[in-house]
Amino acid sequence: MTDLVKLFGRSPRSAALALDLLNRGASKDEILARTGSVVAVSHATLSVGEGEMFMVMGLSGSGKSTLVRCLNRLIEPTSGTVHVDDENVFEMSDRALRVMRRTRMSMVFQNFALLPHKTVLQNVEYGLKVRGEPRRSREARAGETLDLVGLAGWEHHYPDNLSGGMQQRLGLARALASDPDILLMDEPFSALDPLIRNDMQNELLDLQSRLHKTIVFITHDFQEAVKLGDRIAIMKDGEIVQVGRPEEVVAHPADRYVANFTGEIDRGRVFTAGSIMRAARETIPEDSTIGAAARRLNGASLDCAFVLNADGKPVGYLRTGDLGDAGGSGGQSAGGRADTDFHRVAPGRRLVDLYGLCRNGAPLAVVDGSGRFLGQIEIRDILERLAAGREAERPGRNGGESREDA
Repeated sequence: MTDLVKLFGRSPRSAALALDLLNRGASKDEILARTGSVVAVSHATLSVGEGEMFMVMGLSGSGKSTLVRCLNRLIEPTSGTVHVDDENVFEMSDRALRVMRRTRMSMVFQNFALLPHKTVLQNVEYGLKVRGEPRRSREARAGETLDLVGLAGWEHHYPDNLSGGMQQRLGLARALASDPDILLMDEPFSALDPLIRNDMQNELLDLQSRLHKTIVFITHDFQEAVKLGDRIAIMKDGEIVQVGRPEEVVAHPADRYVANFTGEIDRGRVFTAGSIMRAARETIPEDSTIGAAARRLNGASLDCAFVLNADGKPVGYLRTGDLGDAGGSGGQSAGGRADTDFHRVAPGRRLVDLYGLCRNGAPLAVVDGSGRFLGQIEIRDILERLAAGREAERPGRNGGESREDA
């Protein structure tokens, strides 16, 4: 999406004037006063990666729902471009657009948008029927998708027989049945009770771990955005004010508007081990002598370092205070003296999952999927990250992506 603009005007003439004013830097309020046109989306530029769960959030009226409807041209944009791979959606013929909506891009709505006179199975297979698929194959595909979202056994019931959470599962199943590359989700869980909403969020995360769809998800709930999103774009008055990973947005809000969203967030559920670890700047080979290990720790001004084997995997850790008289340790190796009572954690683990692992005072070794050492964390690192949250909220300390980077 590049330089996307959507204006709602009284006439083509007023919309053209509004676009000219917008391009010359006029404010949203000035454009409304002079032309009667509403600026819904203003020069929005975003890039969403394949397989990414991308969150677009903001308050009511910020333009997020209009933006997502421009992506599949349910709402015609005023100007700009949207490319899916190398194809410009805004230049598609009506026929090509219909094919794209039926095969490559599906949408899940806030109000479910189910067909009440059709059964659960018929709702799911409807898109496949419109696409012209044979009855037997589309019913088989619909049944598989219902099983995927946990609605097996409900095929012959009607939507009114389902709870709110089940109806949203049905809406999701209908979108997934056509096996689209892209899912557009417009506040799909906002009408659900909190417990059901949490269950649906977990369900979506589980599905995404298996299906790896490209998802653009609209929400006004920052906690939801943090829980689900790989990256977050925050909108205000039609503009995108900040884009970044959840931890970037929380640690470095671009302005007071963004900081207000992040103020009450549980930072332990945002930051990860990889985001706070101290990188493997100084480690000790397993076959080093105690004297060499002591000199290494002292020279680096460290009080703790991990001991690594020849494969780069941690086998223990040493603290300066535990080395005692290094000169009297004879030929003992660092590996022989190292304390092996420690935990290994993946870089993606949230801080909230690490609290209990630090109770014995041992550092945590952050390792990759092969068990190789990436960095270390001590309890003070966690406390410093959490305590720094309020300071990091201050505007002007934006370490995330700016609009120009999006």
